[in-house]
Formats: sequence, C-alpha cells, structure tokens
Amino acid sequence: MTETVSPRVFQSTSQRGLDAELFPMRLWNKSKQVGIWDPQAIDFSRDAEDWRRASDLEKEVILHLTSLFQAGEESVVLDLLPLIQVIATEGRLEEEMYLTAFLWEEAKHVECFRRFLDEVTSDRSDLTRFHGPSYHAVFYQALPEAMGRLRDDPSPVAQAEASVVYNMIVEGVLAETGYHAYYQMLTENDLMPGMQAAVANLKRDESRHLAYGVYLLSRLVAEHGDPVWQAIEARMNTLLPMAIGTVGEIFAQYDSMPFGLELETFTGFAMNQFQRRYARIEKARGKDMKDILYGSAVET
Repeated sequence: MTETVSPRVFQSTSQRGLDAELFPMRLWNKSKQVGIWDPQAIDFSRDAEDWRRASDLEKEVILHLTSLFQAGEESVVLDLLPLIQVIATEGRLEEEMYLTAFLWEEAKHVECFRRFLDEVTSDRSDLTRFHGPSYHAVFYQALPEAMGRLRDDPSPVAQAEASVVYNMIVEGVLAETGYHAYYQMLTENDLMPGMQAAVANLKRDESRHLAYGVYLLSRLVAEHGDPVWQAIEARMNTLLPMAIGTVGEIFAQYDSMPFGLELETFTGFAMNQFQRRYARIEKARGKDMKDILYGSAVET
C-alpha cells in the first residue's frame, strides 16, 4: 500500500506570496538598508590611545561594562534559535525572514565587542568576574531556560514568556540602558571614537529588535487574550527586579564612578523605556489584528 504524502507548500510560490506591508517585513527592509555595517571596518586606533591614557579605575569600569555587553550578546546568539524555529514551524515566513537578520546582527555585536577587547584593551583575562548574582539570574538562567523551553513547548504562553525575558528585559532594560549610558560616557568625555561609532550601529540594530519584540508580544496578546497577558505580567514582575539589580551591581563595585556615571541615569532611563513598551503591549488587548500585523499599534 502506497502512503499518501501531503505536498509541501512553499508560500513564496503560492497565491499568498509575501506580504511586503507586514510589520516584520518592514523591519527586514530596514535591516537591509541601515543594518549593513562591518565590525572589522571600525577604526579602533584612537581608542587604543585613549585606553593607554586611562586610569586603572577607568580601565576597570570600561572592562566591567564591556564584559556585560560581550556575554549578553553571546547569550542571545546561543539562545535565539528555538524562537526562530517556532516561528518557522508556524509558517510565519515574513517573521522568520526578519529573524535571520536579527540573529546575524547579534552575531556581529559579539564580534565587535571581542575585537574591542582584543585590539584596544588587549585583555584576555576571565571577565566573568564582573558577572554578579542578578546578571547570572538573567543570562545564565532565565534567558536560556525560557528559550530552551520552546523546543518542547511552543505554546503562546511559552513564546510570550521567552519574549519577555529576551526583548523586554535583556534588550529593553539591560542592553538599551547600557548602550545609552556607554555611548553618553564616551561622547561626553570625547573618548574612543571607534567604539562610539560601533555603539551607534548597535543601538540602531537593537531598536529594530525591540520593535519586533513589542510586535510579537502584541500579536500574542491580541491573538490569545488574557492567558498570555497574565503570563506576560507575571514574568515581567519577576524579572524586572533582577534587571534593576544587575544595574545596581555595577555601581556597588566602586566607591566612586568615573566618567560622570550616575546610578539614577541608568535606572531612570531603564524604567521609562520599560514602562513605555509595557503600556504599548497592554493596549494590544482587544485590538484588531490588522493593527498589530501592519504596525499601526506597535510602532516604536
């Protein structure tokens, strides 16, 4: 008896084709237009001079902040694939296409910070000494656990909880806040123009990643209602103290911070950005799906 095999359907050659107006496709187009930059092309020559002139405390703080970025970017590269697989399995081709750029951009971030460490600081020590308990709770536990869960549980609740960890906490609180402060630290002190250029590129990449996170969580809330929203709320309430704790751990290491860095600058910016996105996602409850899919309800 011959088994009947269902023919495979390729969306891009079907009547459906690709929907160029979907919000993820617009992010895909932005990645192609403004996300093409090469970490190897960054000129770190002046950065190396600035590093040599820096005090021991200044060097230690730069290494501290850079180590958090470096490990954080690597953790995202390591942990993102299960989410991409879930999106692919659901047949959301336009979203999957954007997520390929998402992963590629995160890999470039890993390369960029490692190049800075190798060529500017010449530091090959074990920088995990800077990873405190709250940082461990987020990057060593919460992120890999939430993303890894998707391999066996691709439910909307699991997707939402994974996106909260990644997009709202790792990117929306920690990465965005860190880049904001790091960039200000360098520009206001006229330091390391190579890293200034690199962080400007990183910030543009991360703005698209965050936009996708708001889109994904909004779509899940609009599609699946209160169970997903309640999971998002619970996860945010659990993780936000860990994120703010990670910021506090940086300042707790030093009697005084160089470069004019202040704890309130970090925490105030972090909470403002978090609350703004939280409110936008909450508005997805009861929204028309077309407003979500085509971006009018999720623009950032």
